[in-house]
Amino acid sequence: MTAAYQTNVPSRMTRPDFTRVFGGVYEHSPWIAEQAFDKGLTKIHNNAEELHFALATEVEEAVKERQLALLCAHPDLAGKLAMRGELTEESTSEQASADLGNCTAEEYEAFQSLNDRYKEKFGFPFILAVRGYHRTEILEIFKQRVDNDAEIEFDEALTQIHRIARLRLNEIE
Repeated sequence: MTAAYQTNVPSRMTRPDFTRVFGGVYEHSPWIAEQAFDKGLTKIHNNAEELHFALATEVEEAVKERQLALLCAHPDLAGKLAMRGELTEESTSEQASADLGNCTAEEYEAFQSLNDRYKEKFGFPFILAVRGYHRTEILEIFKQRVDNDAEIEFDEALTQIHRIARLRLNEIE
């Protein structure tokens, strides 16, 4: 158990404290942490892997409308919120790690065009766990995924959200 988990042991936390620490693991969706807490956390959940499983289960068991709301809670990549400095601390760090703040004018325009096309087609923003990717790689992935079938892309977006959540839990750990 690492220092943060020694201080913030999930199975020993109060609901408000648990939500404060882990409520942002899934972007703007503290309901996931609240529901996982309400189901009961035991010693098994005192590590990131098992806690992630409990949180991911809440997402997977949610009705489609709630899942869609979770997808819509995510910001556009290299979007207007990022340019205005209005992302969550986690999203800012993640997008910075992929060098999205240094887009050329052409790359920025490509992101904006793809963001608009993607949201028009699918009804939610393009989501990718960007850590470990460079902005040019992200643009290529974006260009490929915008042509996906809606059901495939919905599932892929949820998969990416779970990856983001796991990475964020590792940061807390």
